[in-house]
Amino acid sequence: MYHSMKSIYFPKLITLGITALFISMCVPPEDGQADADAAYDAYLDSLRTVRCPRLLSSAAEYYKNRDWHSTINVYREIVELGCDRDDPVEVYQYYAVAFESLGLFDSSEFVLVKGLQQLPNNVQLRKRLVYAYSKQGKTDLQIAELNRLSELMPDDMEIKMDLAKLYGEQGLYNDQIDFLEQILDKDPTNEKAQSEIALVYEKTGKDPLDIYRERFRTNNDNVSYGLDLAERLISNDKPLEAVSVLETVIRIDNTSKLAYRKLGQAYSSADQLDEASNAYEELFILNPRDIHIALKICDINIANQKYAKALRWADKAISIDKNNGESYGRKGNVYYKSFQDCRSAAISLDDRIIATLAQNNFFKAEELGYRRFNNSNSWLKDNEVLFSKAQWFMLNDDVKNQGYVTPSGECYDWVDEKLKKDSKW
Repeated sequence: MYHSMKSIYFPKLITLGITALFISMCVPPEDGQADADAAYDAYLDSLRTVRCPRLLSSAAEYYKNRDWHSTINVYREIVELGCDRDDPVEVYQYYAVAFESLGLFDSSEFVLVKGLQQLPNNVQLRKRLVYAYSKQGKTDLQIAELNRLSELMPDDMEIKMDLAKLYGEQGLYNDQIDFLEQILDKDPTNEKAQSEIALVYEKTGKDPLDIYRERFRTNNDNVSYGLDLAERLISNDKPLEAVSVLETVIRIDNTSKLAYRKLGQAYSSADQLDEASNAYEELFILNPRDIHIALKICDINIANQKYAKALRWADKAISIDKNNGESYGRKGNVYYKSFQDCRSAAISLDDRIIATLAQNNFFKAEELGYRRFNNSNSWLKDNEVLFSKAQWFMLNDDVKNQGYVTPSGECYDWVDEKLKKDSKW
């Protein structure tokens, strides 16, 4: 029995020993493996040192000559060998462009995705990827990639506009409005975004003004938003609402020249001329050397038939710059308009005095190169309404002796200017 057990035991022992020896021979020591890996890496580095410059140079030459197939082949080898390490942007960009040039946008996409694994924040590669998606009609991926770009470049309005356009084409109007609003927050005067947001509001049955109202309502200390809303309200024939907005703006910043200018414009559009004049007068206080503001106030008061005030502002404009013909033209127009309003059927002596004062100022304006009122001046001459030698001759001696005449009628009681005797009379 002992012998049979022994005969069984020894063969098993021998088998276990051989197996253990075989296993130990197949598994190299850890230090030996590390040495082998290091040697292989050194070999690759040595190979890259020699091969990479040559491959990159060849790729550049093929690219320059628009040999796209050869360009692709060389860049494929560059990537496989790891020569993309030193300048991955150039490698993956030109590699992708070569595929694009052959119309192989799916391959371009593959290359760019691989490049972005190394360079996740590279804008150039992401822009090319957007293009590759667009050429393949992969709209969802294109939108996703543009959103990543928008995060990387939050101040790039072109990317936001592209996103707005794509969302609109997909009927995703809320997303479209969101990006258009972002554009207008950064650039309130962006005409393209303004027109696009108006169109999408029309499609969704909303008033385009609502977006500007809401923007100012939620940022009612933002002067630029208020001014933008007021401008749109005036353009949409809502001047009194614009007045309310501008009054809020002025409470925030009572030195805003633009706010007072728009307030005057809004009141004028609403035909509230007294208030319009007051708004421009406040503006003039902020900018007392601006002739154009003074002339605007003059025009408003002419339209309001407040000729005395209109004349004062014409004189103020002249006092700012005595060589500005426009100011004399406006002063002549004050007299001309009052003459047309007040003249009697049979032209009176007072009418003739005012008509001639108008003409004198028109002549002065013309001497200084301003001819806007030439037609009015011609009308006075052609219709024989001027004060001439014949009227002077008919005056009593006391008036003649003072050497001038002034109007005395009630309609012209605001006129102090003297019409002096012409040397030819």
